[in-house]
Amino acid sequence: MGKKILMICGDFCEDYETMVPFQALQAVGHTVHAVCPDKKAGERIATAVHDFEGDQTYSEKRGHNFTLNASFADTRAADYDALVIPGGRGPEYLRMNPQVVEMVRHFFTTSKPVATICHGAQLLAAAGVLEGRRCSAYPACRAEVELAHGRYAEIAVDQAVTDGNLVSAPAWPAHPAWIAQFLALLGTRISH
Repeated sequence: MGKKILMICGDFCEDYETMVPFQALQAVGHTVHAVCPDKKAGERIATAVHDFEGDQTYSEKRGHNFTLNASFADTRAADYDALVIPGGRGPEYLRMNPQVVEMVRHFFTTSKPVATICHGAQLLAAAGVLEGRRCSAYPACRAEVELAHGRYAEIAVDQAVTDGNLVSAPAWPAHPAWIAQFLALLGTRISH
């Protein structure tokens, strides 16, 4: 039987880091509820496409509209088996919402699986859950990880790292490794 997974999004979360895990986790039998503060099921958030084109940082272009399938006001973290935090600029906004921060803390105090990618580490830092943990993120978020007393995992952009119940990765090129490690934490078995 599949797990019930909460995905906390905000406007301008990274397009791939939202769409790909949302669809992939459903494809293997999990239920994924995507929510955003102050929004209801059926409403949309804007996403952004971040690309690596040789500049000092990523470029940003407008992505797809992503339709939420659950209402934030009705969401209780205790009802979920795991949490996904997409990257992009969404976590900048999400980390200032006390309800979101409390939801994130719930998954760590109960040792439920958490998958975060890219700028998602900003939300973990705000929730105070990184102390002593190894966490990867977009390189510009290294300061947040270290200021939160986490150990920044400097890994290749297509890799992921697991530390206890936390799977993290630097950016969307890590999807295969990141999703595989998260599925392992969830106990998901895929047979061919």
